[in-house]
Amino acid sequence: MTGRFARLLSLAAVLLTTVACQTGPAEAAPTWKPSSGAAASARHDVVTWGASADRLGQGTADRGYRLVVHTSAAGSGLRVRLSNAFGDRPLTLDSVYAGLQSRGAALKPGSNRRLTFDGARTVTVPAGATAWSDPLPGSLPAGSNLVVSLHSPDAAGPATGHGMAMQTSYVTQGDHTAEESAANWTDTTGSWWYLDSVSVRPPDPATGAVVALGDSITDGWASTTDLNRRWPDYLARRLQKADTEVKGVADEGISGNQVLADDAGQAALNRLDRDVLSQPGVRTVFLFEGVNDIKAHTGVTAADLIAGYREIVRRAHAAGKCVVASTVGPFEGWPEWDPAGEAVRQEVNHYIRTSGEFDGTADFDRILRSPYDQARMLPFLDGGDHIHPNDKGMQAMADSVDLAGLDCDR
Repeated sequence: MTGRFARLLSLAAVLLTTVACQTGPAEAAPTWKPSSGAAASARHDVVTWGASADRLGQGTADRGYRLVVHTSAAGSGLRVRLSNAFGDRPLTLDSVYAGLQSRGAALKPGSNRRLTFDGARTVTVPAGATAWSDPLPGSLPAGSNLVVSLHSPDAAGPATGHGMAMQTSYVTQGDHTAEESAANWTDTTGSWWYLDSVSVRPPDPATGAVVALGDSITDGWASTTDLNRRWPDYLARRLQKADTEVKGVADEGISGNQVLADDAGQAALNRLDRDVLSQPGVRTVFLFEGVNDIKAHTGVTAADLIAGYREIVRRAHAAGKCVVASTVGPFEGWPEWDPAGEAVRQEVNHYIRTSGEFDGTADFDRILRSPYDQARMLPFLDGGDHIHPNDKGMQAMADSVDLAGLDCDR
């Protein structure tokens, strides 16, 4: 491909100093492995996990969080991004560690490592800002359960994080971040606090990532908690086994999110730069959103939604990213469904399928709908509320994605 060849040529100077870094297979038990410092400094970063930032509750002083996240791409030089995007004052974190989950809040012995920020153990993130850690020496296999432990001595005011994690994480009072034992981590949380991205430096400098921009279906509602069965998780597992340069996956879904209006989180148009385009190594944006605009009964028309999609495409293309879009899934049986909204959905889906304005398309509507009532989800794939797919539905969606279409150049 011409674009891929050009990208490899542009990396030629970097490759002159790159030393290959071996990683274990995705199925192997995750372990930190030593890596060459020269190699780590030469390779580019790629997002291996991400979750959209949003407003949570109030920050609590002397609170510790042990956050469990599931990575996608393998690599070395792990970094984490801490977010104070919705804070109204500076956020100080005086201890941040990264380790590997053993079970629950317990970590694999010897895996817990301190992270630094510009060489310092403490970082203060200004209101509205984010901060990346320094790279952590060593490499990490794909599909690891990474645990980021952090502590703030004086957090207060609005906290930033991701509300619906579909993952159990842990909470404590006091600074127990360095401990690998679960003894002091007795409280739980279903949210990710202050953490919105993790990156690695893959062995292959041509490796890229896809970011899924969506709502509660992308966020994983109705999938099984703690088992990583959101559709982007299934997609990540397919990508690890496929002959493709796209290996990283970031799930930037927010439950209730809309394309056009701020309500449940900032609108997709308003969070595109922070949640999607700022992620390292992103090659493709996967856009699957619009059902909440339709069912909100605010007068949103198909033309309104199409204009929103076009704006996302314009901005993504300006940033050098491809955009793959999926049709909006069926939702008859959900309390807000009505024939007028269904007509908008059908018009929007016709545009997605036929406009040719995207770099690629997926058809989740076709995958999920009943052959007997195309406005309604197939019961076998229905999570029970007629709008959110269950685990089988999530997998069917991911299995339908054309992986070659994600490996796109602009």
